[in-house]
Amino acid sequence: EGNEPGDSAKITYNELLHKVCQFANVLRSQGVKKGDRVSIYLPMILELVVAMLACARIGALHSIVFAGFSADSLCERILDCGCSLLIT
Repeated sequence: EGNEPGDSAKITYNELLHKVCQFANVLRSQGVKKGDRVSIYLPMILELVVAMLACARIGALHSIVFAGFSADSLCERILDCGCSLLIT
């Protein structure tokens, strides 16, 4: 469910697996590999879950920074974890 009362979506486990595998391949094509650190800067949407699970699938560490944080806060978190990729 989204933030608005009528904002919702349904997805099956199979559809989620397909999206996660697709995005894991995108991450691999960008050079992300096991042990790399990735920051995810997204609101609470389905793509946040897909990105998080795709990172876990290939063994990349992920740090979620919710979209309400300022640019300075995001910058600090990126530098602290030494991430190699930012997903927005």
